[in-house]
Amino acid sequence: MRKGDLHRRLVLLATVLLTMFWVNSPAWSTNLLEVYRLARNNDPIFEAARYTLDAAEQKIPEARAGLLPTVNMNGNDLYNNASTTFDPSPTMSRNVHTWTWTLQLIQPLIRMQNLFAYQESEYLVEQAMAQFDQAKQDLILRVVQTYFGVVSAQEGIAAAEAQVIAMEEQLAQSTHGYQAGTHAVTDVYEARSRLDLATAQLVAARNDLASKRADLEKIVGPVSYPLAMLRPAVVIPKPQPNDIQAWTNQAQENNPTVRAQKAALAVAEAEIRRSRAEHLPTLDLTASYGKSYSSGSLTTPTDYTTAVTSHQAGVQFNIPIFAGGGTTARVTKAIANKFKVRADMDTARRQVIADARQAYAGIENGLSQVEALESTVDSSKSSVKGNRAGFKLGIRMNIDVLNAEQQLYAAKSDLVKARYDALFQGFKLKAAAGILAVSDVAEISAQLEN
Repeated sequence: MRKGDLHRRLVLLATVLLTMFWVNSPAWSTNLLEVYRLARNNDPIFEAARYTLDAAEQKIPEARAGLLPTVNMNGNDLYNNASTTFDPSPTMSRNVHTWTWTLQLIQPLIRMQNLFAYQESEYLVEQAMAQFDQAKQDLILRVVQTYFGVVSAQEGIAAAEAQVIAMEEQLAQSTHGYQAGTHAVTDVYEARSRLDLATAQLVAARNDLASKRADLEKIVGPVSYPLAMLRPAVVIPKPQPNDIQAWTNQAQENNPTVRAQKAALAVAEAEIRRSRAEHLPTLDLTASYGKSYSSGSLTTPTDYTTAVTSHQAGVQFNIPIFAGGGTTARVTKAIANKFKVRADMDTARRQVIADARQAYAGIENGLSQVEALESTVDSSKSSVKGNRAGFKLGIRMNIDVLNAEQQLYAAKSDLVKARYDALFQGFKLKAAAGILAVSDVAEISAQLEN
């Protein structure tokens, strides 16, 4: 073995051991639940959704104000100077100070338009709450997807590094055999070619990890690496209940997007009632109290001071007769919008049914794929072991060993991706059914190893 090859193998082995140390150290590994908590505090998309809900919740008190009394106070304080002529008296100059103030109360008694607007505001808040529930589920899905992307890339690097070490060993054996005269130089060339390919795959795996980490940090901000990975012995659960119809039924009723569309339909119907109510008469109770004062008069020969206190109470009645066709147009528009919202609700229902079916099938297919790949990995390990032993005895060719090593690497990489994808499909299924919660994150997080 050349000195440079030995040095490179030792450096790579040290890197692998250091990576394993970091991955298995409980002091340094960050788990899924911790990452989710970071996302709750740092994700700008979720923060925007939270403030959107806060703003929407103010629609109820805003609409309620149209049913409650309003109290206004107005007044003025004026100083007047005028030259006044009262024929046949001469022109005289007068300075007059006047002030007045009035306190007025208006209590709506019959305003159906405002009543329907209040009902509409309640549906708007219900819609906003459903949309926020969807935002919470979306946050979990985005965190889980990017987290699994990072840990899958971490395991991909470990597999790529193991492949490089295996190719290093095979190159060393081929070189030794060539120097001893038992192997052809083509064995050395083949082994070096496969080593170069494995090294390129390792570089690609590291680039993939950097990219996946960047995706995660867009959601959670800075995070400590490495992330805790799934224990090899963890069994990926089947859907419970194991009945696709039960999941699609629940999705149609409980999915946040469907609930938001149901609320939107109620909003549209309330908007029709509110628009039609613009044709109806209104009745308000009014009351006022006021005072006024004047130090003199600008319009009478006699200059005298006046002070007035007034009280008023009564009702104000208004009957809309014609508004230029605007009210009719608003009713027509509201009716058209109702049918549009109803179509949107049908679209949402069909989409969540499709999402539930795809996720359910993804779990079933994923479990089958994981089982098959686990068998493939076991078979590939046996193949590598047998081919290596045969190569040493001279009954297997170098290319057989190299092919077996690459097959093992590919099987391990595919198995890692299949396990995480099957788990993620479980999250997607619960999200489609509208039952995805933080407890699901905690459950999976508990099955990760530090």
